[in-house]
Amino acid sequence: MAVNAAAPFHTGLVTRGQAIAMLSGAAIMLSIAMGVRQSLGLFQTPVVQDLGLAAADFAMAIAVQNIVWGFTQPVVGAFTDRYGPRWIALIGCVIYAAGLVLTAMATSPAMLTLGAGVLIGVALSCTTSGVASNIAARVVEPGRRTLAFGIVSAAGSMGTFFCAPLGQLVISHGGWRAGLVAFIVVALLMLPAAFIGGRADRLPNTGTRDADMTLLGALDEARRHGGYVVMSLAFFVCGLQLVFLTTHLPSYLVLCGMDPLLGAQALAVIGLFNVIGSWGCGWLGDRYRKRTLLGLVYVMRSVVIAVYFTLPVTPTSTLIFAALMGLTWLGVIPLLNGIVVEIFGIRFLSTLTGIAFFSHQVGSFLGAWGGGAIYDALGSYDRALQFGVIVGLIAGFAQMLADDRPTERMAAGAVPAR
Repeated sequence: MAVNAAAPFHTGLVTRGQAIAMLSGAAIMLSIAMGVRQSLGLFQTPVVQDLGLAAADFAMAIAVQNIVWGFTQPVVGAFTDRYGPRWIALIGCVIYAAGLVLTAMATSPAMLTLGAGVLIGVALSCTTSGVASNIAARVVEPGRRTLAFGIVSAAGSMGTFFCAPLGQLVISHGGWRAGLVAFIVVALLMLPAAFIGGRADRLPNTGTRDADMTLLGALDEARRHGGYVVMSLAFFVCGLQLVFLTTHLPSYLVLCGMDPLLGAQALAVIGLFNVIGSWGCGWLGDRYRKRTLLGLVYVMRSVVIAVYFTLPVTPTSTLIFAALMGLTWLGVIPLLNGIVVEIFGIRFLSTLTGIAFFSHQVGSFLGAWGGGAIYDALGSYDRALQFGVIVGLIAGFAQMLADDRPTERMAAGAVPAR
């Protein structure tokens, strides 16, 4: 049966059931990919102790993961825009499982870096928000896209809610290698999800105002748009703050004398409350100015970090902190995607968000590796936290003032002759 005209899906192109299946597949794939990735910080202490490494060695593997993810995301985005999401996602799922296998077999920093760093970094480009947002943009009507981005991100965040406790439970009873084996099994579930979600590659990803746009033309527009440049640079802070927390918060809590299980509980709470935050940011983004909302997310997150690490650490304060961070966690994704669509259209959505994401991953690299290096040098995370809060506030206010006007092409409603 055809979709009702009032439905948020592309009328006449997919049925309601097909649209829900594709969005669900994208959400499940994103959920597992992000859930496993954001739970890797649980392995830092047992891996370091078992293999006799420094904290910076494990942090380097995660840092390499993030910088590889950043370098490959624009390329993967361009292929996704050109050829569709299905094969990109399926290949990414296989690489993800291979990366976990190599990490589980690791006996040296080099093996950790290749498995958890290079392979998982490439896989994340193929299985997370860049591809999932491409699927949502194809399936959902233009007026509801920001909400759709938020719903997919919200559903995707549930992976952390399940993966973090699962990982900690298996580590506690069977060791860190057994924990990674459990994650390999979970990662294989991405394959059917990617196959179903990837059916969106049969749907168009162009509108009337960008049907004739070329990749070089899109890159030239992006280069000349000051608001896009500011948004991309501000995205650096998002990566720095979030990856610092996922990599180092479990170890920080152990240093504070907390039960190791608290780190897993905190990551699970972040994932749970991110459901509310991502959906809420998507809903608000369809109604209010996205640049202001995105800037407020950065500011609020920085304030929450500053307050938590200033006060004495307790289980209660940690879980409250995790809940507040969850509300601001992946809510940036629907807002950033929405801004890109409003400025440039959807033709090169994955490419342009992938370029912005490179900045995010430079921040992620510094958050992961820099946090470990600062701790090894000073015996404390204080300087890393202070830096993260300061640049977060700067980025938030810069984002709220950034230009978000559509390009002349989008404003005029037609692609100029070339």
